[in-house]
Amino acid sequence: MLVEASAPGKLYIAGEYAVVEPGHPAIIIAVDQFITVTITSATKSGSIQSAQYSELPVKWTRRGGELVLDIRENPFHYILAAIKITEKYAREQGKELAFFDLKVTSELDNSNGRKYGLGSSGAVTVATVKALSAFYELPLTPMMTFKLAALAHLEVQGNGSCGDIAASSYGGWIAFATFDQQWLKKEQQSESITNLLTKEWPYLTITPLPEVPHLRLLIGWTGSPASTSDLVDQVNESRADKQTSYEEFLADSKTCVEQIVTGFHQQDISLIKQMIKKNRRLLNELTQITDVVIETPALKTLCDLAENYGGAAKSSGAGGGDCGIVITDQKSGILPLMSVWEKAGITPLPLHVYHYPNPTKKRSSHES
Repeated sequence: MLVEASAPGKLYIAGEYAVVEPGHPAIIIAVDQFITVTITSATKSGSIQSAQYSELPVKWTRRGGELVLDIRENPFHYILAAIKITEKYAREQGKELAFFDLKVTSELDNSNGRKYGLGSSGAVTVATVKALSAFYELPLTPMMTFKLAALAHLEVQGNGSCGDIAASSYGGWIAFATFDQQWLKKEQQSESITNLLTKEWPYLTITPLPEVPHLRLLIGWTGSPASTSDLVDQVNESRADKQTSYEEFLADSKTCVEQIVTGFHQQDISLIKQMIKKNRRLLNELTQITDVVIETPALKTLCDLAENYGGAAKSSGAGGGDCGIVITDQKSGILPLMSVWEKAGITPLPLHVYHYPNPTKKRSSHES
């Protein structure tokens, strides 16, 4: 038996950092670069193979004089956690566990293995869940896929919103707000995976957004990878003594992202652009609060050049390197911007929003 499943990478459009707090929304897209997991039946023993990750260095640091490995940067831990959670669910559904060979192929890094910041750990988790659920013949909705992958991801990462998992599970443009992780950890102590999949998770919302005609999304890469886990840790550590300013940032970010969602529903590109610019200012204010550099000099150049050409731009995701995004309309001068980006050492990425094929347009409210 051979099964194959792919999951797209992601990019954050707005709402970064605030999204780690339950109920605070972000806008995220799935992009048309994929991680694919292939599973083949095996006997007596199984294997996990990935050409992309065989040379991957394992990062470590020191805490209190002790050497500590950072497993959050190692995709094998996400694959193992996804196998463990999905197989636990398979057993609850009366399936008999089997041996298999699992192979991972990735388009989410460049040829040197450098990350673009497209959410490879989330995508590999989702692709593993999807492939295994097909292997064990477990039908999953996008919400069930999200929940299984989120359970696996939290086992490894321990922080973060799981927004990348939502984008990889649903595709397209989504508005996402994360769940109460403390509630989930408590529920896990007494509930089966099957029950956790059917329960409502407090604060969790995943809402597909409509297409906006003439809206163009451009993505530039600064060439310097950033570690989301580290940056989120730094913000968490440094915000504690400035709680009032941080609460203001959260409230402003929520209002800003809700306005972007309104812009999508009203097909109002000027409102979306206005709020993208506002979100950039808010993230720069967060840097003042926490002293964590989100918009690096290269990202600032990327955004300033885009604004010169009529676009609304900001850093994407954790910042600190990686990608910036630009929202513009099709009337704006795209090619001149690409040209000045390249002169400034910024690589335009030929990425597009990826939508899963959807044979039935209807979707239940629980999945929306």
